[in-house]
Amino acid sequence: MKSTPRQVAQQKLQQEINFLFKNPNLIQQALTHRSYSSQNYERLEFIGDSILNYVVAKMLYEAFPKLPEGRLSPLRAQLVKEATLADIARQLHIGDALFLGVGELKSGGHDRASILADALEALFAAISLDSDFATSEKIIRKIFSQKIKELDTSQSAKDAKTSLQELLQGQKLTLPKYRIDKQTGEGNDAIFDVSCDLGELGKIFYAQASSRRTAEQECAKQAIVWLEKYLKKGK
Repeated sequence: MKSTPRQVAQQKLQQEINFLFKNPNLIQQALTHRSYSSQNYERLEFIGDSILNYVVAKMLYEAFPKLPEGRLSPLRAQLVKEATLADIARQLHIGDALFLGVGELKSGGHDRASILADALEALFAAISLDSDFATSEKIIRKIFSQKIKELDTSQSAKDAKTSLQELLQGQKLTLPKYRIDKQTGEGNDAIFDVSCDLGELGKIFYAQASSRRTAEQECAKQAIVWLEKYLKKGK
């Protein structure tokens, strides 16, 4: 029997990542959107998200042994954000292998960034379940190794306020509002209590420091950590 275009695309995808599924149901689930079936990629994406974040964090830890956590975190966010994952999925032609409902097909779901990114993460989970974690990690490392080599670490030196602003702008969210809630003392003895309000997201972060700028930066660092988790959960 002649293979369908989608089956051909799945075969090419397995060749591209150099992994042949023993259980074909797993790759089919990883590539199935909820508009097509209740047996879709959402549960796999839940696992794949964690696998991807761990492996990328580990790769960054190894690649940049002198960078502190505050500079590694924005780099990880840059690598695992939706736009980056969607670009990788396009390079792997995942869109051609997707199972989509009629509505999603008509509206161009095969090239929608959110669907492509989620399917890619689900694929990593499916590989792990079909074989083991080490195999999934090996494939992720192969896919992301060049991207990590191309990282401009000077960009990660941006202060936390700038990184937070760019992260929010990338998601088309309103910019944060910083406020001095309290100041005690003057000059070198001054202590600033500062808050960072993320507005529509309903989160406020607080910090205290001997300068307004330092307190704002600390608030922004807290906000970045929370926002990364929030954006992943909200997919």
